Amino acid sequence: MTPDVPPGHEHQHEHEHQAIPSDVALRVKALESLLVEKGLVERPALDALIDSYEHKIGPRNGARVVARAWADPAYKQRLLTNANAAIAELGYGGQQGEHMVVVENTRQVHNLIVCTLCSCYPWPVLGLPPVWYKSAPYRSRSVIDPRGVLREFGLDLPQETEVRVWDSTAELRYLVLPERPEGAERLNEEQLAALVTRDAMIGVAKVSPTLKDASA
Repeated sequence: MTPDVPPGHEHQHEHEHQAIPSDVALRVKALESLLVEKGLVERPALDALIDSYEHKIGPRNGARVVARAWADPAYKQRLLTNANAAIAELGYGGQQGEHMVVVENTRQVHNLIVCTLCSCYPWPVLGLPPVWYKSAPYRSRSVIDPRGVLREFGLDLPQETEVRVWDSTAELRYLVLPERPEGAERLNEEQLAALVTRDAMIGVAKVSPTLKDASA
């Protein structure tokens, strides 16, 4: 299976990626090491800050987008038609998320997001990319054996469910709109957002209606 790439982006992808860390990334890493070495920053505090952006602040934005789409059919249609404008309605957007496409999971179709040559990722709605998203095995095997990769994440899809792999680029990034879970009909928008995980918005997981941080 080959990843779905919008027309006009096939030949630009390779040129827009960087195989090695950028100069800015290297400078940041050097500065981080120096601050820790001088005792100006504690490593646990820095790790906690990074974890917050990776798992809480960023993904929370995407979760609110998903919850609004579940609760408001008109917003959902706008999101699937013009993701940038719909996401901006909630105040999210900017660098690393200038051009967004939202793809919807259904019982018939499951979408999986990858960046085969780098780690392009929609920072405004998902925060920092997880380590596994940037790893070579995920980037290659998601295209070659997407069902196998999903099973390793604990998601075993029925054979009749079509799996579509979307390849992010520096110009175009994707967000998965997960299926609204059964049993969550009475939840309000805030409670729905609490159900949505980062992994579900990448496509390596489904949304459960029983997460402990969501109340019925």
